[in-house]
Formats: sequence, C-alpha cells, structure tokens
Amino acid sequence: MNRVCLVGRLTAKPELRYTNSNVPMSRFSIAVNRTFTNAQGQREADFISILVWRKQAENVCNFLDKGSLVSVEGRIQTGSYDAQDGTKRYTFEVVADSVQFLESKSQSQNRVQNNYNQGHNSMNNNPSPYDYQDTPSNNVNVADDPFADFGDSVSIDDNFLD
Repeated sequence: MNRVCLVGRLTAKPELRYTNSNVPMSRFSIAVNRTFTNAQGQREADFISILVWRKQAENVCNFLDKGSLVSVEGRIQTGSYDAQDGTKRYTFEVVADSVQFLESKSQSQNRVQNNYNQGHNSMNNNPSPYDYQDTPSNNVNVADDPFADFGDSVSIDDNFLD
C-alpha cells in the first residue's frame, strides 16, 4: 500500500501550469515539522515536493499562498533521469489525491501580518531557516474568497467538481 498523509506549510506561492493536452497541474513544496528536536533544541523540518492535478491544482493556486497550512493525502511517486553531467538523479514527490485547507483566509492573513510585524520589530535579524518571514500581499481581495468566513478546513474532491 502506498499512502501518505502530511500536514505542513507551503514554502512558496504555488504556480498553475498546463500540460500539452491543457490539463491543469501544480508542483509546490511543503515544510513538515519533525516530531523531535535536534541537539541544539531546535525543531527541524522536511521539505516535501507535492504534485496536484486538475481542479484541485486550480484551487490550490487560487486560494493558497506561502505559509498556508495544508493537509495532503496521496501516494509517493519516484523517478529518475540522467543529468547533464552524466550522473543519474532520482526524484521523489507526493502525488496528491486530496489537499485540505487547514486555516481560513483571514487566519492566514493574520499569521502573515503577525510574522511581518515580528520580523520588523525584532532586534534579532537572524531568523531560523524554518521561520516564515512573509510580507503581506497587497493584491489579495478577501471579497473574492468563498472560504473567507468558513472557519473550518475545506476538502474539495476533483470528481465532485468536474
């Protein structure tokens, strides 16, 4: 059985792309915290590549941003290719069957604003590489977000929407 369940935060805003046959897809990565701390007492994270298709890819790109908290369910897919230097490279990604939004748009915007304020008010200019130092987006229109006042996670099955 090949099943994966992950909870993490997007490391960058996902981008929507289309295959030659015009099928929407998106590749993005999430940072998943480890359950233990290292020798210095800091929590480390794993950065995992996610591939999502069709309507779910469109939803992810339209409603999520860097730092958004998501749950991903899917399967692991591996592959390999020959690099330009002649070495064999191996790939690993999760092909998502389901991506659930675990925070509302307003919660996400509050988190981004708080991180922005903390980053500008802090005397410590050496943040952990796992801290999200987002800047608020000026082009987000909350009125366009159908999930803005929902308050719970939203799971949208591609088969339902097609």
